[in-house]
This record gives sequence, structure tokens and C-alpha cells, in this order.
Amino acid sequence: MPVDSDTPGITPDISQDHFLDGPGLEAGVTRFWLVRHGVVEEGARQTLYGTLDVPLCAPTLQTHGTALASLAEMLPRDTLWLTSPLQRARETGRAVQKAGHFTHSLQVEPAFIEQSLGSWNGVPHRDFHAYRQQEAHPFWSLCATEKPPGGESMVEVCERVGAALTRLADTHEGQDIVVFSHGGAIRMALAFALAIRPENALRFTIQNLSVTIIERLEGEWRVVCVNVLPDFGPDFAPPFSVAEAPQDRRSRKKGSGTAG
Repeated sequence: MPVDSDTPGITPDISQDHFLDGPGLEAGVTRFWLVRHGVVEEGARQTLYGTLDVPLCAPTLQTHGTALASLAEMLPRDTLWLTSPLQRARETGRAVQKAGHFTHSLQVEPAFIEQSLGSWNGVPHRDFHAYRQQEAHPFWSLCATEKPPGGESMVEVCERVGAALTRLADTHEGQDIVVFSHGGAIRMALAFALAIRPENALRFTIQNLSVTIIERLEGEWRVVCVNVLPDFGPDFAPPFSVAEAPQDRRSRKKGSGTAG
């Protein structure tokens, strides 16, 4: 039975054209391509580096030429490219452009910076248990509600990232937007898009150089894909493939995959 648009408390049906998804950007859809930065240098990986401006791992970056070129092919070029202010995100964006043999303006957007750990920035992982006041999350160093001294909780990161996504979607409606960001911030973008608790969004895997895509259509958010890895070349075995069965994954040789 059709819904009467004048019926109190009932929202009239909206166009269902968006169910006919295709490879192109639909009219009115604002699409965010969220890219996690590359692997950082080895010393920083032993710590909770948070908003510390640690550099990328140069030797690792040199071995990821195929992946960077693959990213350059995946990402839309003639659109808005944004980056966290931290060098690991900025340099990843520049490396992707270099691998794709093009240049494009990278605008800094502070709202996509990683979670600030305040005075806990730089604490070694092995010592961190003595600092936190709440039980750690199974897949993050802190639970989503713990706020480090002088820092921010993941709940606050979700509010920050969500506000930026809304602002940018309003300003650039119907466009692609590429964002080079961080694992925590991208997880909170998913929490915002899915309207789920930040604690639950920390269960997503967001690997280095992965692409996560979210969209806004007619004021509503949806998730297109999460943690899509570029092509790292024939010598790299990804953690899983949608084409292989679980028993195939179990039979894989130990040691294949990424490190750090």
C-alpha cells in the first residue's frame, strides 16, 4: 500500500534508484576514499605514536612501488585530495601521485589526524599497561571511552571526524573526495557512517595503504568497502582473498603477508 505523504509520523518513500548500483558515481552521491598511510619507521612502531609526527619507513616504501602505482590507478584524480597534517599521511599521498606520474594539490585537513594520546604519545607498547586506567580494547591500545591526559578519547575522535565528513559532504555534494588519514580516524569514520558505537568500530581492520570508501546520499550514509588493499605485486600474499575458501587460507605458508 503506498504511503500517504500527509500521514503523520510516516516518512514518504524516497527514490530507490540508488539500489541500482554501478561503477560510476551516481548523481548526488558524495564519496569519500579513505586511505591509511604507509608503514612508519621501525622505532616508532614500538611505541604508541598517536599524533607524533613520525616519518614513513623509507626502505619499506621503496618496496611498495607496485602498491603505490596500484593506488594511483584506484583513486580518482581530478577531485579534492585531502590529507592529515602529519607527514606520514602527506608523504603517502605524494608517493601515490609520484607512482602514478601525476601531481595534484594536497590540502591539509586537521580533522583527519590520528587520535591524540596527549602525554601518552610515544610510550612504548611494553610499558603502556602501567598508564591506562581502563581495560584495553581487544584490537586497540585503549578502550573507546578512555581519554589520555591532554589527549582525546575515541568517542571524541568519532565526533571530530563525523563533523568533518558532514561539513565536506555539504560543501562538495556529489563529488569524490580522497583523504589520506590514519587507522583510528578511519575506523571512527566507519563508526559515524554506520551509526555504531566507537567501541564496536575498533573491531574493523584498517591496514597500511588500504582503501575504505563511504558515501552520503540524500543525507544518509553507507559503506561501500572496508580495508581494500592495492596490488602489492606477485611476491606479496594478501591476508585473504574473496575468491579463496577458508581451507585455502589455512593451508597458506606461515610468514606470508605484511609486517609492521
